[in-house]
Amino acid sequence: MPKYVLLSTLTPEGRKTLHQHPERIRAVDDEIATFGCRVIDQYAVLGPYDFVTVVEAPDNETVAHLSVDLGSRGTVNMMTLPAISINDFASQLQRSEQLGHN
Repeated sequence: MPKYVLLSTLTPEGRKTLHQHPERIRAVDDEIATFGCRVIDQYAVLGPYDFVTVVEAPDNETVAHLSVDLGSRGTVNMMTLPAISINDFASQLQRSEQLGHN
């Protein structure tokens, strides 16, 4: 299944909710599963984002729907990125089609 990186930033309302109900962190994993997606790994981070979540999803449309749904609550802003494994990327670089290769 394709993998995606979700970069999340809590809104002021989201910080308040999470502070009052820290169990929400784990509950989101179950909600993600209802979309047919699976959380592979999740980190709380410092910097411009609050969380980095790696998920598997059936396709781009499903993960886009998931991101919109999570963001619609007004507690988090999401950036969703498709992730390509290094092995798959390296394989593509070995293809015969090359524009910048003499």
